[in-house]
Amino acid sequence: MDLLQTINDPADVRKLSRQQLKQLADELRAYVLESVSKTGGHLSSNLGTVELTIALHAIFNTPEDRIVWDVGHQTYPHKILTGRRDRMHSLRQLDGISGFPRREESKYDTFGTAHSSTSISAALGMALAAKTKGEQRHAIAVIGDGAMTAGMAFEALNNAGVHDDINLLVVLNDNDMSISPPVGALNRYLARLLSGQFYAAAKNVGKSVLPAPVRELAKRIEEHAKGMIVPATMFEEFGFNYIGPIDGHDLDSLIPTLQNLKHLKGPQFLHVVTRKGQGYKLAEADPVLYHGPGKFDPAEGIKPAATTKVTYTSVFGDWLCDMAAADKRLVGITPAMREGSGMVEFERRFPDRYYDVGIAEQHAVTFAGGMATEGLKPVVAIYSTFLQRGYDQLIHDVALQDLDVTFALDRSGLVGADGATHAGNYDIAYLRCIPNMVVMAASDENECRRMLSTAFQYNGPASVRYPRGSGVGVTVDKTLETIPLGTGEVRREGRGIAILAFGTMVAPSLTAGDELDATVANMRFVKPLDVELLKRLAATHDALVTVEEGSIMGGAGSAVAEALAAEGIVKPLLHLGLPDQFIDHGDAGKLLSLCGLDAKGIATSIRQRFSKDEPRLVVNNKQ
Repeated sequence: MDLLQTINDPADVRKLSRQQLKQLADELRAYVLESVSKTGGHLSSNLGTVELTIALHAIFNTPEDRIVWDVGHQTYPHKILTGRRDRMHSLRQLDGISGFPRREESKYDTFGTAHSSTSISAALGMALAAKTKGEQRHAIAVIGDGAMTAGMAFEALNNAGVHDDINLLVVLNDNDMSISPPVGALNRYLARLLSGQFYAAAKNVGKSVLPAPVRELAKRIEEHAKGMIVPATMFEEFGFNYIGPIDGHDLDSLIPTLQNLKHLKGPQFLHVVTRKGQGYKLAEADPVLYHGPGKFDPAEGIKPAATTKVTYTSVFGDWLCDMAAADKRLVGITPAMREGSGMVEFERRFPDRYYDVGIAEQHAVTFAGGMATEGLKPVVAIYSTFLQRGYDQLIHDVALQDLDVTFALDRSGLVGADGATHAGNYDIAYLRCIPNMVVMAASDENECRRMLSTAFQYNGPASVRYPRGSGVGVTVDKTLETIPLGTGEVRREGRGIAILAFGTMVAPSLTAGDELDATVANMRFVKPLDVELLKRLAATHDALVTVEEGSIMGGAGSAVAEALAAEGIVKPLLHLGLPDQFIDHGDAGKLLSLCGLDAKGIATSIRQRFSKDEPRLVVNNKQ
């Protein structure tokens, strides 16, 4: 690591010779592997962008020239070269550096990215801002082939192509891999281009009509930029000057190509081919497994985790297969998250009813709506944070028409190391305001399964939210039983205070309830809310407390307050939930504790609120 230790910012990279850059690539790749194995994080994608990162910083004058990294989970080499090498031990940990680009973290992180397909839009904005301000600088968007399946990327390409006097470079990092294997016509087009069948036909024609010196030139072009003799591409139709595909691990190709592109005006499109997991055989062989590993020994590789608890994701995957076997109308839809959403077994068993639509959340929702109009029963498996991207479609294309679509919302609530960009803090608030929508929050694994069956049997749009990781460890029934719509349950009878807990907050609320001798209700439904249960608890208790792992503003507590107001009930009410701020990355349990959403925090908040302001209330003050 001798050379890497001398690199404190990209200016140091620009001083190196071509041979030194190759040495730097070897050391940087080894450092990424060593670092991620100790902290956990995204590995395969970062091993694949080492040379590309070096080449971009070597040729462009960063940070004056702006680089926007799409998705952002492949920026560890970028972080290491931009002054954060010695902070990589804190990656994705509380008070440590983020696993994604963050503007407040470094001047080299020009745009915060973590959701897919935003880079071209942002880079175009930067390029046109430079033109407006009369500044000469470049804007570079680095986007993966999986991210090119999203409509937003093509909206940006369409907009960019009409500006022929901007310094914009789009780099397509074609690694034949998003998180799940890529799908769709675009991926097949790229594979076809890379396979060389069209190119080979053009080359054979050239051999028959071109003189020997030109044939030699064509051969050289083939070696360094295979796609350059393809007469036109889809990207050129958007107004871009297309170059590629070239080997994204060959600095002898990358450096001169980027150097030439730097001096060209107008929108440029460079197609580079990389390999996820490059340089680490285990990750090359299984890039999905090594996409986002925890800590592991690089010499041994990832070993199966020993756990006695099932994850909510696996509960969903098992339920999906069982319900599909029971009802042939069920179809499963995912926006490129087959593994993350637990649909691998479903695809294997029911391939004709499995649809991966690519990184296209908007399309996924409307696609499900279209299927529902024909009598099928679509189940959309989607992370809470990603459903935000299909919100207009959720309202206009599904709920407004009262279509029978089930939404399984994985990663609801805090998600730990992935941080604010991936946290599912807002789904309760943004779903419950939509007419016709049913909103459920699972308190344990078995209840999650029952809620999924309830949502599926409900003839309209319904959602079930559940968290990342393992549940509390309850036994999961194999039946497909449902829960009566809009009904909660009292889990603990107490006095004085009634805690109305939603989803994951039931378990810590029960512990707090034991300490305070409070009643604890598992509300289960945010919408329709169990108003009869609410009225009974309000009538028999001195105060009410709502607890949710979601935003307080507009959340389940707000639903309770609105219901009380509608009934004309005036009762002391305390809302506990996630505060009105973006919550950083870190251990999920620690973050919940900092938000006061562990058992101790819930009990403390109740004591502070009611012992001080409502001394007449009965609160057990034992410590």
